[in-house]
Amino acid sequence: MGRNKKYSGYKAYQYLETKTDYVDVELRDEIVKEWSYAYPLSKTEEDRFEEIMRKTIVVDLHEHPTVGPADVFVERRNEGRQFTAYEALSQSGLDCVFDNMMDGSSDITSKNAWKWTDIIHDLGMRLCDIAHQDFVIHCRTVDDITYAYETGKLAWVAVLESLSCIENEVDRIDILYGLGIRSAGITYSESNMLGSGLREKNDGGLSDLGYDAIVRMNKVGMLIDVSHSSDLTAMDAIELSRKPIVVSHCGSRTLTPSRRMKPDNVLQALAEKGGVLGVEMAGAVVKTEKNPVSNLEAFMEQIEYCIKLMGIDHVGCGPDTMYSDHIGLYRVMAIKGKTGGFGRYSRDQTAGDTVLGMKIDTSSLPPYVQGMENPTECLQNVARWMIKHGYSDQEIAKVIGENALRLLRNVW
Repeated sequence: MGRNKKYSGYKAYQYLETKTDYVDVELRDEIVKEWSYAYPLSKTEEDRFEEIMRKTIVVDLHEHPTVGPADVFVERRNEGRQFTAYEALSQSGLDCVFDNMMDGSSDITSKNAWKWTDIIHDLGMRLCDIAHQDFVIHCRTVDDITYAYETGKLAWVAVLESLSCIENEVDRIDILYGLGIRSAGITYSESNMLGSGLREKNDGGLSDLGYDAIVRMNKVGMLIDVSHSSDLTAMDAIELSRKPIVVSHCGSRTLTPSRRMKPDNVLQALAEKGGVLGVEMAGAVVKTEKNPVSNLEAFMEQIEYCIKLMGIDHVGCGPDTMYSDHIGLYRVMAIKGKTGGFGRYSRDQTAGDTVLGMKIDTSSLPPYVQGMENPTECLQNVARWMIKHGYSDQEIAKVIGENALRLLRNVW
């Protein structure tokens, strides 16, 4: 049933009139065909791939499945509207997608983002759009994921990458849960009142308020994510949470030496407590000594390393891609980082382009990420690659969905 998606042609916000109801900006095509890539398989392998995708509930732990502007340098908020790529998602093989929205760049009321009003605005706007179509369902329980798989729909999980918006109000976690948020990061790359972010020079770990937030998240059944948290904050959360947590989009720092990745001891501790790692791609992020250009091979090198490190029961996929010019977005972010566009000053005056706490040579970036350019390609190519490299059907199913489902059953 997972391959039998019932998409009727709805486009985001089609119940409104462009130019009349909201600012009209030219959007990129959901799929850029000259960049599309399917990892090659033989006819027999292709049949096996289709059978695996048909019988497996496929869960993507971290994406931004929206369409961006054709010109990534255009400043666009469209009154806070993000445009879900419904048609492309219907071709993705996904039964469930964790949508982390774009609240780190939400500037409706403030140029510095993560404000409570902006978060509620973003969520409400997306839910209004979802309410006008019949393919994507707002996912609140594991049963919703199973229902989507069985009926040809897609379960959409609303996620926040940071709980900065709660400020010092732990009760806001209850409000977010009540509005449908089912997973949230403790911090983004910068610190907040809950703990240290990964970009910080001084790692203070989890605060007392952060511990209170973890207790409350455990009580309401909200999945805890520490992908952008500092090493000590991540370790504190893993040890203190009564329920297993997720690192939804990351990898091993051993292969990709960047603060954006997690050290092996954190990943091992995550696995020991029953948690799951969603291995990340994110355009410019994942590259290794063996695969110095970000692509499917670099991603799968991380997958295989993390399977050996953590065990195959604790590795999933959180590619962190979008239907936009992801590489171009990094170029924009690097420019803003240098000019103080995010309202920050660098302690290191000799630093180059900095994105999400990483130094990136933007001149060396590829035009696109082969095999992992967007959510339609990502998990399908993971399954295809694993077929070609001798993994069993059961092992493939664990990585593309079953491990994530087990985690959600334990937390939700």
